Amino acid sequence: MQIEALALVYADDALLVLDKPAGLLSVPGRGADKQDCLSTRVQVVYADALVVHRLDMATSGLMLMARGTSAQRILSKAFADRQVHKRYVALVHGLPAQPLAPWGRIDLPIAVDWPNRPRRVIQPTGGKASITHWRVLAGADSPYTRVELEPVTGRSHQLRVHMQAIGHSIVGDALYEGASDLSADRLLLHATEIGFVHPFSDQMMHFQSRPDF
Repeated sequence: MQIEALALVYADDALLVLDKPAGLLSVPGRGADKQDCLSTRVQVVYADALVVHRLDMATSGLMLMARGTSAQRILSKAFADRQVHKRYVALVHGLPAQPLAPWGRIDLPIAVDWPNRPRRVIQPTGGKASITHWRVLAGADSPYTRVELEPVTGRSHQLRVHMQAIGHSIVGDALYEGASDLSADRLLLHATEIGFVHPFSDQMMHFQSRPDF
């Protein structure tokens, strides 16, 4: 496989930064039809590449992988300790009210919706603490608003569930809006920034990717 086909943003002996397209799994799923994914494609070229975090299949944008178990251990701990800075851009339905501070805060616990997996739901009792910061980037002249999202925690589907919970679901979200959302042929959510400390050099690393919507 050609390195260019992987949308490689950066590579060194410790890590890889890739730009995942929407519609591609981050890691293999269950079943023979769900084995094609970004991590498997990367490992054809970089045999030592290991996963440290994931993006939803429907989400595009920057994804970090470690090279080797030592780098994986350090980077995984950085994610667990919330030392990795991530930002996303999304197009949402409607115009959210501007927060009083520069960034709004959504603090709503999330739990698995067991009868409807893989969906998640807001669950005040028993849900895992989940926090998202958000701000409006552009809107008002259309039925949609461009927002920037910063997850403090890293729950599955967190940004999608939180935006739906405040009444401004992400455009193209077939899982949470279903057939009622035919506004786009994909989820309009893109991981635009990732920043972290290099696992070996201690250098601050920062990468950006512009969405195509």
